[in-house]
Amino acid sequence: MYENLLPRFLRYVKTETRSNSKSETTPSTQTQVAFAQTLKKELEELGMSDVTYNETNGFVIATLPSNIEKEVRSIGFIAHMDTADFNAVDVNPQILENYDGESTIKLDPEGKFTLNTTDFPNLKNYAGQTLITTDGTTLLGADDKSGIAEIMTAMEILIKNPSIKHGTIRVAFGPDEEIGVGADKFDVEQFNVDFAYTMDGGPVGELQYETFNAAQADITIQGKNVHPGTAKNTMINALQLAIDFHNQLPKNEVPEKTDGYEGFFHLAELSGTPEEAKMTYIIRDHDREKFEARKALITKVQEIINQPFDQERVQINLYDQYYNMGEIIEKDMSIIELAKNAMIELEIDPVIEPVRGGTDGSKISYLGIPTPNIFAGGENMHGRFEFVSLQAMEKATNVIVKIAENNAK
Repeated sequence: MYENLLPRFLRYVKTETRSNSKSETTPSTQTQVAFAQTLKKELEELGMSDVTYNETNGFVIATLPSNIEKEVRSIGFIAHMDTADFNAVDVNPQILENYDGESTIKLDPEGKFTLNTTDFPNLKNYAGQTLITTDGTTLLGADDKSGIAEIMTAMEILIKNPSIKHGTIRVAFGPDEEIGVGADKFDVEQFNVDFAYTMDGGPVGELQYETFNAAQADITIQGKNVHPGTAKNTMINALQLAIDFHNQLPKNEVPEKTDGYEGFFHLAELSGTPEEAKMTYIIRDHDREKFEARKALITKVQEIINQPFDQERVQINLYDQYYNMGEIIEKDMSIIELAKNAMIELEIDPVIEPVRGGTDGSKISYLGIPTPNIFAGGENMHGRFEFVSLQAMEKATNVIVKIAENNAK
């Protein structure tokens, strides 16, 4: 049942599909367009119906028609095609069979980059399993090509095994999730399902229906630069104002000092000269009131920094990115119970905890399709230490099939 899962995954990760936040096109890169066309052809060859590529939003969508007579809710499964902001050219996956759960894994021949249980204690969970790693020069792309491979393989299993009963299933593979705009143009009317799941989580068992509320603040600070030897009472150093701005924010409410439901301010970019400086913050909180308070504090700090001057030195473009999908999904928890029970039947312990980030499901839920997130198996995503277990991908594939089967009962 899984004979095509690993070859499919390896083929996907070797295809470069990094997104580009500076692009103004959708998808943001032509490599994603090319990959989408490849996936469209594969879906057609599998025997899926109504296979389309939407040129407006970059999504490949296909249907597996119901094979039962009674009416049941239709389900969607979604994964994203792009990879994160790290080298993704010439991905060379390494396969380590029957890992012992203890040994240090050399990613590159020289051993400059390693996976070891000191830095990555979760390796101990993979004794006896087949690991797919990088060669130390690129990311792997399990985020989210493991999700694509799992959905594709689950559809193949259902098509080849008509004795497994299911309702209508729709699949969608989309662009630009990593740069936060992938679902902005998602067409819920075209997708036309009652609920969906993104296969975009991490280790086995993850089941997530709460995400951050998210905003971004792009800040420009205008200084006044003169010769430092005659600068007294004249120079306004934009870099110093940037430092002053940052120091007005709570020093412990940053990503490296928070976890669970704790929100943060994250200084993602800082550049400039005494004449002009630019800063970018991402603002995150699961609680909507606390989220709004964080945005208000950014504006308050702007007022504080500007107050001594006769003109506005600090200008801010503050905008929301996505919201906590839990506010939508909590209205009907049956789709969480459906996924949870599928995992339990497969002897997988569900791990229900908030996402310290967002998924395409965050936006799709607010567009009208409740869309929680299920594990896809990857660990250490977005960098050279990324890896995934073949057995984890098999379990994710099983969850998709079991959800479809149980929904038809």
